[in-house]
Amino acid sequence: MRAVLESSLVQRTIIAIIVVNAVTIGCETSAYLMERVGGLLYAIDRIALAIFTAEIAARLYAYRGRFFADPWNWFDAVIVAVALVPASGPTSVLRALRILRALRLVSAVPSMRRVVGALLAAVPGMASIIGLLVLMIYIAAVIATKLFGDIVPERFDELPRSLFTLFQIMTGDDWGNVAQEVMEDKPWAWIFFIVYILMSTFVALNLFIAVVVNAMNDVEPSRAEAAAGTELESVRQELAAVNAKLDQLLMRERPPELRPQADR
Repeated sequence: MRAVLESSLVQRTIIAIIVVNAVTIGCETSAYLMERVGGLLYAIDRIALAIFTAEIAARLYAYRGRFFADPWNWFDAVIVAVALVPASGPTSVLRALRILRALRLVSAVPSMRRVVGALLAAVPGMASIIGLLVLMIYIAAVIATKLFGDIVPERFDELPRSLFTLFQIMTGDDWGNVAQEVMEDKPWAWIFFIVYILMSTFVALNLFIAVVVNAMNDVEPSRAEAAAGTELESVRQELAAVNAKLDQLLMRERPPELRPQADR
């Protein structure tokens, strides 16, 4: 059973079923398609769910207790369990969560698993960057509320509104018009907006991206690094073989009285 589950044919088949199921769930959002092939789409969805359930059961049988030691198995089991909940009555909202089955591609494709692993490894560094970014936005929001609240009250009258406006500016959305509205009364306000954008967008967010990229490089070495590691390991093995031969030659050249007792 383990050999069958780990075979490339079964894994590729599961990936194909995940993709097909995700497409059919998306097609169910179209009233035109539901009127004409709604029954077929529903049948494909039920068949895919049955296959996913059978796969989870087979993995439980094959790996038993070790099944729960892998976080990806928990991930797959939770997604399938959510799909098995009856989508009627109070739980009808769970029907919309069927599209979460598409996330099984993350666990089925090794390259996606490596990317997610890199993101999780970058969480400590990202937390520091996010904390710094939140602190910068909060300070800027307090300053903007004090300086521009009377000028543009629809954007800076209170702290929550200022926080939202500055978050919008950080994403680059319509920040020029916001700045122009303020600059009509305070021409020097461009200094505040430029400094804020430089600090939040070009510094903090780029640091955030750098942490993620660095974590991905640590988790998945490049081809050059992998080749260098393989070459270094072969050099180590060759050196060990040379040292062993040198030890044998030196042992033969020693006088009999200096050789170990086992060699006499």
